[in-house]
Amino acid sequence: QVQLVESGGGLVQPGGSLRLSCAASGRIGSIYAMGWYRQDPGKRREPVATITSGGTTNYADSVKGRFTISRDNAKNTVYLQMNSLKPEDTAVYYCIADIDRGWGTRNDYWGQGTQVTVSS
Repeated sequence: QVQLVESGGGLVQPGGSLRLSCAASGRIGSIYAMGWYRQDPGKRREPVATITSGGTTNYADSVKGRFTISRDNAKNTVYLQMNSLKPEDTAVYYCIADIDRGWGTRNDYWGQGTQVTVSS
């Protein structure tokens, strides 16, 4: 079994910062791409940022220059540093990881989500 556990969400004022973390645990062979998605109620889940095992990153246009994704492969953890937060960044943030559990089959695993609210 594989678990992704997120932390770091909360309430922040516009212009503020938050850092999300997501740690993968369980029977893990290799972790390939990791990333973050977000979802507002009534809207579809959208990608925010992704990072490959080699460190190549990709960002949604709406967060470029404000958010930074990184990972610690030794800790099976991905991070999302969010700066200059705006009210429109309010959403539930989910992490995702492409994991091979050790027998050659890769699957996407999701975290449970963490709420980020940007409001004054």
